[in-house]
Order: sequence, then structure tokens, then C-alpha cells
Amino acid sequence: MSMFCFQCEQAAKGTGCTAIGVCGKQPDVAALQDLLVYTMKGIAFWANKAREQGKKDQEIDRFMIDGLFTTVTNVDFTPAAISKFIVEGVRLRDKAKQLAGPCNCSCAIPAAAQDWTLPASIDEQVKLGELHGVKDYAVDADVHSVREIITYGMKGYAAYADHARILGKESDEIYAFTHKALAALLDDSLGLMDYVGMAMETGRINYVTMELLNQAHVAAYGHPVPTKVQLGTKAGKAILVSGHDLKFLEELLKQTEGTGVNVYTHGEMLPAHGYPGLKKYAHLAGNFGGAWQDQYKEFQEFPGAIVFNTNCIQRPADNYKDRLFTWGLVQWPDVKHIDGWDFSAVINKAKECAGFEEQPGQEIMVGFGHNAILGVADKVIEGVKAGAIKHFFLVGGCDGAKSGRNYYTEFAEQAPKDTVILTLACGKYRFNKLELGDIGGIPRLLDVGQCNDAYSAIQVAVALSGAFNCGVNDLPLSMILSWYEQKAVAILLTLLHLGIKNIKLGPTLPAFVTPNVLGFLVQNFNIGPITTAEQDLKQILG
Repeated sequence: MSMFCFQCEQAAKGTGCTAIGVCGKQPDVAALQDLLVYTMKGIAFWANKAREQGKKDQEIDRFMIDGLFTTVTNVDFTPAAISKFIVEGVRLRDKAKQLAGPCNCSCAIPAAAQDWTLPASIDEQVKLGELHGVKDYAVDADVHSVREIITYGMKGYAAYADHARILGKESDEIYAFTHKALAALLDDSLGLMDYVGMAMETGRINYVTMELLNQAHVAAYGHPVPTKVQLGTKAGKAILVSGHDLKFLEELLKQTEGTGVNVYTHGEMLPAHGYPGLKKYAHLAGNFGGAWQDQYKEFQEFPGAIVFNTNCIQRPADNYKDRLFTWGLVQWPDVKHIDGWDFSAVINKAKECAGFEEQPGQEIMVGFGHNAILGVADKVIEGVKAGAIKHFFLVGGCDGAKSGRNYYTEFAEQAPKDTVILTLACGKYRFNKLELGDIGGIPRLLDVGQCNDAYSAIQVAVALSGAFNCGVNDLPLSMILSWYEQKAVAILLTLLHLGIKNIKLGPTLPAFVTPNVLGFLVQNFNIGPITTAEQDLKQILG
């Protein structure tokens, strides 16, 4: 069995995984994910036509978000779970077709939207999925490239939409565009620039989604505030939470309160410590470990239960697999999955484990969302006008295991002392333990939050451009981004939609971007690859 996948930065040989995913994805899972995306395109064809008549269905809308999120890198590695999604998708395709009614248009009905039959066995479904992989030799290579960019952008914002919905926030605008865009990927009458426009619109929808999620987080837990986070340990039993979902963490904290079990964050859960509604729990003890790619080693050293609530899971080691749990859409074969909101199995497993001894460690700061930064905007503006702050860098994004990412550490180390670094997402782990000092009481390193908190970084940039009466591209602000999976693609599209230029991206450029598409990005946005920290700083600062 063969496969082809190139949706993440670690694609084998920089071109694509063909035998097994670098992430650990097996060929059968890759084929089933491809079949799921194909199925959702068929649903979208009919759902979009139904919406043109003012008809919509909540079950269909929500399924599309869950289905896209399921196919994000490092989410679901279980064939049975993905097969279940496909079975449901075929049912909803028929429901969407019925909702749309007879097709009276002159266009041909795409194969994905027709009444094809899903085989009963997973093995046969895999064979069908192999016929609908991401390689498409029937269309122009550049058109195919932009189609894939749109697909990955949608996968990225689907993750954020899922988190927002869990907190009770939904947007019909997001659902409507998802149907429209997926249906458009089946339309061979559209040309390259049609898809370029849709890619920019994908960036706009991601902005809408990040704003929605920000509203959900703030409504539930308040604006983040600058907070010191302990990297040491407290005596007692322990649970480690990895992922992105704050509602999950809140419910776990409620259920562990008074039990003697401490809760630690990992990876993108680190920013949770800055939210008043979460930091109020005294047993939210600190942060353990670094970015997702180090989990295989670090989790073996964690003496408690471990649970993933969103993507970034890796193949677990045998010596912690029995105390590992998954929740939500994330799953791994033979790892216990928690359905619903009862976390007693996780808590009981933590009580069986040895737990930590008291061992205080370094403290780092989080909680510099846009509300906190803009609260001291007068000092920031004064620092710029006085010449104390010469430049701002946004250095962040997805971390990964591939070589070359030490660049981001070197960049933070070499950035002049009269510059400020904003950071977000798990890319911050490359340098967030460095002591970079402050400028007039303003820390030189400001942790804005999770990857979706790119929304906050954008708000800061917009506020600064207003204060200095110039465009964002005219600010002394440079974006140095790392990427790994599809949420990074969505954020990049948002920045391009907003017209932000001169972005440096690394450590490698996406394999799914053709030379012509890259040329378009260079010509219109001056986007380019990172080189060395020394060279890039010299070029940026003159």
C-alpha cells in the first residue's frame, strides 16, 4: 500500500510522505482521510446549493467542521474512527441533496456529489480512498497548488471553530463559506485567479474564526493578564494536559479540585495560566515540558496521567501508553479515549501513579494578550518615540522536530536589546526560557498566547499603526514565522488577506506550493524563506 501526503512542513524529502507519514500516519489512515475530504466536497456541493435557496442544516454544518479538523496533522490515527466519519458523511451527503432539491442548473454534478456507494469494510474503503488522494494530474499544477492551500486553510480554521463551538460560539458565516469553498474545489470551470481570490477569502474567514474564539475565551475566562508560570513541580499526584482546548482544562480542574491531584499544562496549553477564570485554581500547578515534538521523551518522565484534548499527539512509548488518554477528535490506536466530560478514569489513573516531589524551578511569563499590551500602549509608544524601542519582532508559530529550527533561538538571542519580541504558539518554546530583560519596565519577550492568538498580535499591530498614523507594513515590525501544520497555513492566509508583507517563513517552504505560486507570493507580498539569524537581522534592521 502506498500513500502521498504533503500537508505538513515535515513532508519526507521536502516533497511528500509516500510510505508512512513522518507524523506516524499509516497509509490506510491517509487514504481514509482523503476519502473523508472527498466525501465532504460532495456534501458541500449540495449544501451550498441548498444555502442559495435559503436552506441550511445545523447537523451538516457542524459535521463539516469536525470532519476537516479530524484530518489535521496529528489528530486522528485510528482507521475505525475515520471510517465512522465517512459513513456519517455519506448519510449527510444524501441529506444535503434532499435539502437542496432537484438540480435544475446546467452544470454537471461532480462525481463526489453523486450517489456513489461506500463499501462496508474498512479495507475496501481504503482502496476507494486511494483513488481520491491529494495528487491530481487532471488539473493544472498551479491550480491544484492553490486548491490545496485553500483546503489546508479550511482545516486550520476548523480547529478554531471547534474550540469556539465547545464554548457555545458559532458563526453561520464560517459554515456558509466552508460549503462554498469545498464545493468550488470541484469546479473545473474556475481558473487560477478565482482560486487565489478564494484563498484570500479563506484568510478572512480564519480571521473571523480567531476573533470568535477570542470572544469565547474572554467571555468564559476573562482577558489574559501577565502571569508567572512555574516550571518546577509541586508535591502530589499529577495530570498533564496537552492540546489547545481551554474548556476541557476548566472541567478537569473542577473535577480534580480537592482531590490532591495537581494539573500541569503542556505545549499550547501554557497560555491557560494567564486567564483569570483558570488561574484561580490553586492546583493548576505549572507547565511541564516543551513543544509537542519532545513529548516522546518528556512524557516518559512524567509520573502521572496524560491527556490530549486536541492535535499534536505522537506515537506513544510503551512505558506511558497505559496512562495516556485522548479526548474530543484526537485518537490513537489502543489508547484509551474519553467520551464526554467525565474524567474520572484520568483522575483515578493519576492517583495510581507516583506523582511528583516538591521541586520548584524557573518561572516564565505568559498572559500578554492584546488587552494587556494595549493597557500599557502609552509606554510602548513613548518608548518608540524616545528611541528606546527600535523594532518589534513577531517570532512564533508551530514548532517541529525537523532540523533548522534552532534559527528561532538564535534570532531571539541575537535580536538587539532595544527590540521587543512578541511570540505565540508552540514556536515560543525555542526561546521562552531565555532571560531577555526589559525596556523601561516592558518585558522584551511578550507571550501573546496560543496560535489562534495571532488575532491578538494583529490587534496590537493595528493599534500601533493607528497611533503612528501609518500602515502596518510601515511600522518597525517584522514577522518571522515558523510553520508545521494547517493552522499555520490558515494564519498565513489571514496575514496575506490583511495585506501584510515582508513575512519571513521557515524553516522550509511548503511542498504544496508550486514555483509559480511562490513567485506570486514573492511578487505581491515579498514573502520569503528565512536564511540565518544574523543575515535576516542585518537585512531587517539595516
